[in-house]
Amino acid sequence: MRIVNGAEEARATILRRMSLETTLPKSVRDNIARIFGAELGVQEVVDRILDDVRANGDAAVLKYNREIDRMSKVTTLEVTSDEVQAAYDEVEDGLIDALKQSAERVRAYHERQLAHSMRSFNENGLGQIVRPLQRVGLYAPGTSAVYPSTVLMTAVPARTAGVSELVMATPVQPDGRVSPLKLVAAKLAGVDRVFKAGGVQGIGAMAYGTESVPRVDKVCGPGNVFVTLAKKRVYGEVGIDGVFGPSETLLIADEGADPSLVVADMLAGAEHDELATVVLLTDSSQLADVVAKGVEDGLRHIDRREVAAESLEARGGIAIVLSIDEAVELANEYAPEHLCLHVADPEALLSNVRNAGCVFVGAMSVESIGDYTAGPSHVMPTGGSATFASPLGVHAFLKATSIVQMDDKTAQAVGPAAATIARAEGFVGHARAIEARMIGPAPKDGR
Repeated sequence: MRIVNGAEEARATILRRMSLETTLPKSVRDNIARIFGAELGVQEVVDRILDDVRANGDAAVLKYNREIDRMSKVTTLEVTSDEVQAAYDEVEDGLIDALKQSAERVRAYHERQLAHSMRSFNENGLGQIVRPLQRVGLYAPGTSAVYPSTVLMTAVPARTAGVSELVMATPVQPDGRVSPLKLVAAKLAGVDRVFKAGGVQGIGAMAYGTESVPRVDKVCGPGNVFVTLAKKRVYGEVGIDGVFGPSETLLIADEGADPSLVVADMLAGAEHDELATVVLLTDSSQLADVVAKGVEDGLRHIDRREVAAESLEARGGIAIVLSIDEAVELANEYAPEHLCLHVADPEALLSNVRNAGCVFVGAMSVESIGDYTAGPSHVMPTGGSATFASPLGVHAFLKATSIVQMDDKTAQAVGPAAATIARAEGFVGHARAIEARMIGPAPKDGR
């Protein structure tokens, strides 16, 4: 495993983000050429699919389901209630109980978050009305790897915020069915309707609406680079929760850290996918050497060893820095999705953290629990967007409408200044509309 020395070398190597659009494997490029008859870039593929879905609705969604996701057995998009019930019969009781526990903790956390989110108010004629969104679309990725946790982490905050209707789009398994785990999670989380529509066509169906899929107000959820660029393209016509890339884990560890726990966290981060980033910052060269060897040895003992090995080879590494304070400075620059503090006094260090999706404070605060049952949503900013963005939460499903309710006295007090500014900007009509109220008291009927 790569070990680099110093902050500058770390910035130039393991903390240097790479473009995702240049990493398409040959199989994907060949598939694009087969489907579209030309070698297209990711954005060109996204644009073609979205334009087709917008123009042709269900027919386009079904076409790309067949051609991209090999969903030839899917002839209707919506999952039936019978399919949902059958999913419960296929999932073990213990796993259903685990999903219920996860949903309960995620709900409890977001209920507390809601209590501290923006509220309606009206004071002296000025205020805001806060309302939940009416209809939200959730994208649930994954076929070979299934993510029922992501269904919970997107749907439960939305329901807690008071969203009226939740719809979900997701790819299906080779047998033409949505994973039973996803359907059980969707039912537990309060999703109203589920549609068999993967990738870009799923995003387009929810953003534009089709004969079967209702148009939503906001599209939420992570996905691959195609899904991410599709969300960016539809933003403005609908809202999106954010632009999410591959998983990122940055660990800070001092000389007293338990190397076996650091190794375990790094392997867990790397097994997400080949594009995941896992980096350790430490002020101890001895710990760096022990962890590097431990990661190499530990790869042999995880099922997704090939995925993790590729992640660590391309994007992983350890940087030996001058101090833990310097490590925090680098972490703030990098703004990781997950920041794990394996240090003697993690709470003291927490006060210096400015940019991270979630901070895991102390060795017992396991990032992997955060993926499932801690409480906060695991849908978090990546790619450095933690410098300006927040994890998915109830605030993502709320919107505010401003209130202006003036009486004659207030209008007389603030109107002249407004008219002066309006005339300076060349908006005489604005000024006259204001000055019309300055002539005398407004009629009692408000006209």
